[in-house]
Amino acid sequence: MPRMSEAVLAINFAGPHVAVQDRGRYGLMRYGVPASGPMDRISFAAANAAIGNPAGQPAIEVSMGGLVLDCMSGEVTFAVAGGGFIVEHAGDKRGAWMVATLRAGERLAIRPGHWGSWTYLAFAGHIEAKTWLGSMSTHSLSGFGGGRLAAGQTITIADPDVRNDRHGPITCPVIARPRAELRVVVGPQDRFFSKETLTNFLSSPFRLSDAYDRMGVRLQGPSLAPSVALDMPSEAIVRGSVQVAGDGVPTILLADHQTTGGYPKIATVVDSDLDAFVQLRPRDHVGFLAVTPQQAIEHIRLRASTMSRYLAPVRDRP
Repeated sequence: MPRMSEAVLAINFAGPHVAVQDRGRYGLMRYGVPASGPMDRISFAAANAAIGNPAGQPAIEVSMGGLVLDCMSGEVTFAVAGGGFIVEHAGDKRGAWMVATLRAGERLAIRPGHWGSWTYLAFAGHIEAKTWLGSMSTHSLSGFGGGRLAAGQTITIADPDVRNDRHGPITCPVIARPRAELRVVVGPQDRFFSKETLTNFLSSPFRLSDAYDRMGVRLQGPSLAPSVALDMPSEAIVRGSVQVAGDGVPTILLADHQTTGGYPKIATVVDSDLDAFVQLRPRDHVGFLAVTPQQAIEHIRLRASTMSRYLAPVRDRP
């Protein structure tokens, strides 16, 4: 059956931080270029796998602000995965973690549900968007990459495909649910903090503040003020760093984090916990559990194995 060469979608509404993301812009942090990419890499991968796309194919990351699209022409199969978002399409209202086909004259609305902060909209086709330094991932501060979405714009999907055989629900894995206890490796600058402060960090509940975006999230809880002068030089930092400013407020750095920083890092969140962590919402609570570097490596390997086992049947559906 012949297919139209493109599908055109009009953006009726787009909330903040709704943008095009691919797997990320890796290998350039030494030049001061953040990696960006999806906040929740598990859900991003699931959305692409469910419609048979390559793992890193660009998709649209949707924040709690939501997204409303009107299909002006063509037809294309889509998948939504991530969080407990609500999907309204062609008169039906369903939860995220689903596959369907959007046709001319239909509206697709994605809105927040009972849980989760991010969801992903992937298409069985290619999103036409700008590439920056070899990637369509959008850097939130500069807007470089595929770009943020805004009402009045249109999205063109090149070579759209209809994959009716993939319609239906996608299994939401346990590892994609919000995680309120984060495993951390203490340091690398724990020497800047007293033993009492380190104990408070590992034993006290914190709450996510409203200061939450793609760069990071500030936490509310006991003060973690450094006990010595902040005289350390600026150095490279990674996703998951728990950075503490002079006011004692910790910030967990996320997908669009800066590449260097001069504040001490009291700990680093184990990478395998970050995707579930970002599905928490402001005012949710989180705590920290110290693990050794070797245990962190084991957790990361286990998560990779679990992801592989989960994605295989999703990719091979029906």
